[in-house]
Amino acid sequence: MTATIDPSGATGSPEDEQPTREASAVGAPAVRATPADDGFWVEPAATGDAEPSSQASDVDGTVARDAHDFGVYARTGGWAFALKVARSVRPGGQPAGETPKISAKRFAELAGCSPERVMRYYKAWDKAADDGLVPHFEILVPGQEVALPDSDAWLAYYTARTSAASERGQAIAASAEAEGIRPTKALEVAENPTALRAAILADPATARAARAALLDRLREDPVLQTELARDVARTDGLKKAVATESRVADRIGYVRQIVEKGQVKTPAGQTIDVPAELRAQAERHLSLIDELDDGEEAGPWAAEAYDTVKELVARTVDADPDLRLRERRTKFYSSLQRATKVFEELTLDDVEDLDDLYEDDMLQRLEELQTAVGSCIAVLRGAAPPQA
Repeated sequence: MTATIDPSGATGSPEDEQPTREASAVGAPAVRATPADDGFWVEPAATGDAEPSSQASDVDGTVARDAHDFGVYARTGGWAFALKVARSVRPGGQPAGETPKISAKRFAELAGCSPERVMRYYKAWDKAADDGLVPHFEILVPGQEVALPDSDAWLAYYTARTSAASERGQAIAASAEAEGIRPTKALEVAENPTALRAAILADPATARAARAALLDRLREDPVLQTELARDVARTDGLKKAVATESRVADRIGYVRQIVEKGQVKTPAGQTIDVPAELRAQAERHLSLIDELDDGEEAGPWAAEAYDTVKELVARTVDADPDLRLRERRTKFYSSLQRATKVFEELTLDDVEDLDDLYEDDMLQRLEELQTAVGSCIAVLRGAAPPQA
C-alpha cells in the first residue's frame, strides 16, 4: 500500500494530527485518540480498509484532503508520520550541504514539538528498516512516497517514552507486558516516584497493591530483603507488630501440623500420634482461619485454636497412663539437661581473683543447691529396683 499525504495538510506534531471531532453531518464516524505520547491509535468504527473514494466533487477540497489523510493514518498508524521524519530528517553524520534534509532539532522547531519526540519516530523507522519493513533513510528524499507497513506493526517499533530504551526501562516494559498492561503506564509510574509515594500514602488500595508487589520482589531480591529487615528491626512499632504476627503464625502452624501430619508435640517435647477427635477439632479451627478475608485479623482465631488444641493434647496425655509416665520422664530429663548446662557455666577457673569474687550469698546458694540435688538423688535411689 502506498501512503500519500499532502505535507501542507498536516501541521504540528504527529500526535496533534490525530482526529478528535465527533461525527459530522455527512456521516463520518467519530474517532477517539489515546493520549498523545502513548503511540496507540483507536481505529474508527467503519468497516473495512477501503481506499478513499475518488468521487468527491461535491466535497470541499480541504475536507476531502483531511478525510484522505485520516484514512492513511487509520490504515498505517504512526508509520505515516514516521515517513515524514524519515524522508525529511538527515541521518547522523550526513553533512547539511549534501541534502535538502534538515536536522531533527530543526524539524522539531518547524513542527512545534520536542526533538525527543521526533527522534522516537526516527528510531522506530530505523529499527523497522533494519528488519526490512521500510527503506533506509539514505535512499529516501523529501516528499517521496513508499509502501508502509500495517498499523499493527507500529507498536513493535515505536517507544513512546525515552526511558523505555534503557535497560531499566526495558525491564519495566517487560514486566508490564507480563502483567497485561501497557508499558507506557508502568514507565510513567517509574519516572514519578514522588507521585507513587503520594498515592500510597493517601490511598489504602494503592498501599495494598504496593505491599503485594514488594512481597513478590522480596522473593527474588536478597539485597532488598536485608534492607527491609534492617528497617523493621530499627522501628519499634514494626518490631512489635512482627513479633505479634510471628506468634500468630507459629500458633497456626502448630494447628496445621496436626491436621496435615496427624502428629503433635506434647508440652514435654514428645511427638505423638493424635487421636481422631483432636485432629477433627484442629481441622475445624483451621478451616475457620483459612476462610478469613485478607483484611481480617487472624490473631484471636489463632489463639482460640491453639488453646483448644493444647488443652486436648493435655487431656490425651492424662488419659493414657503409659503416655503420662513417659511425659513425666521426658520432662524430668529435659529439666535435668537444662540445669546441667547452666551449672557447667558456673566455673571458678580464675582462682587468683577468688578472694575479690567471694560473697557469702554465693556459698549459701550453692549449699542450698547441693542439698536439693542430694534430696533428688536420695529419692531416686529409694525408687531404684533392688540390686541382685
